Amino acid sequence: MGRFYRHLSLDERRKIHFWREEKLSLDEIAKRLGRHRATLYRELRRNTVQHEDKNVCGYFHGTAHHYYHRRRQQLQKVERNPEIVSYIRNKLRLFWSPEQIAGYMKHCDPDAPYICHETIYRYIYSEKGRELGLYNYLYRSRKHRARRYKRIPRSLKGLPKSMLIKYRPPHIDAREEFGHWEADLMIFRREHGKANITTLTERKTRYMVLLKNNTKHSKHVMGGIRKALQSVPSSGRKTVTFDRGSEFLMHGLLTKHLQLKSYYCDPRSPWQKGTVENTNKRIRRFLPRETDLKQVSDDEIHMLYRQLNSIPRKCLNYQTPEQAFKQQLRAA
Repeated sequence: MGRFYRHLSLDERRKIHFWREEKLSLDEIAKRLGRHRATLYRELRRNTVQHEDKNVCGYFHGTAHHYYHRRRQQLQKVERNPEIVSYIRNKLRLFWSPEQIAGYMKHCDPDAPYICHETIYRYIYSEKGRELGLYNYLYRSRKHRARRYKRIPRSLKGLPKSMLIKYRPPHIDAREEFGHWEADLMIFRREHGKANITTLTERKTRYMVLLKNNTKHSKHVMGGIRKALQSVPSSGRKTVTFDRGSEFLMHGLLTKHLQLKSYYCDPRSPWQKGTVENTNKRIRRFLPRETDLKQVSDDEIHMLYRQLNSIPRKCLNYQTPEQAFKQQLRAA
C-alpha cells in the first residue's frame, strides 16, 4: 500500500473542509474521496487549528496545506543533507533523545546546522527511519509514535466553566476546610493487563483510600469513587478534584448521588492536585509500576492504605492521617 500512497492535494483538503461544514461523517467523506478513513483522521489531527484565546478552532484547507508543506520542507532539510542524517543517527545510537540532540546542536555545536526536535522525530518515524529501526534508540522504543497530549480527551473539552479549577474556591486550595478530596489513577505495566488503582486523598488530613479497578472505564472508576465516599458523612465529602483523564468523565454520578461538586485541573498540570500526586509517590514504594495487580488482593490493598494512614505526618504535627480524619469528623 505504501508504494502507491499519495499525499492529499489542496483540492482534496478543500473538499474535506466544505464537507465538514456540511456535517458529513468522516466515513462518508473518505468514501467520496476514495481514501481510507484513517487518512482523514490523521489529517484532522495534524492540521486542525485550535487557538481558544483567539476564538479560532477548526479545519481550514488553506491552513492545512500550509502546515503540510512546512512539515515536508523541514523533513526534506534532513533527508537531503547526509551530514545531518549521519549526525542524528550517531547521536541516537548513543541513546540521546531528539530534544537532547536538537539542544546540543543549537547551544554547544556551532558547526552543526540547527534542526528542531520535532523534525528529528518526524525523520525517525519517516519511511526511511522506520526501515533503519531508529525508534529502537528512543526511551520507550515505540514503533509508532504516541499521540501527543493524548490524555486530553475531546469529551472533556466541553466541561462547564464552573468545573474548571480556576473557579474552585480559594479556601480549598488553602486547606482551611475539611472534606475536599483529590483523585488520580495509578497505572501499571501494560503486559499485566488493564488493572489499576484509584487513589483518593482528603486534602486537609492527607487521609487516603485506595480502590482496585479491573478497567479504566469511567463508569467503573467513578462508580468505585461514589461507593467509597458514600460511607463518609456529607460533612466529609464536599468536593473532589480530578485531572483531565477520560476515566473521570462521568462526574454526573457524584453530583446525582452524593451532591459532590467536581473540579478539573488544567491540561498537563498534575501539580494542581499535588496532594494526591504526593500520595502516589508514597504508594509506589509498595506498589511499583512493575507490580502485577492480579496477584494483589483487595484485602492487601485495604491493609496497605490502612498502614499508610497510620504513619505520623510532619504536616499534621505528627498526627497520623487516620487520627486527623477522625478528629475532623467528630468536630464537623
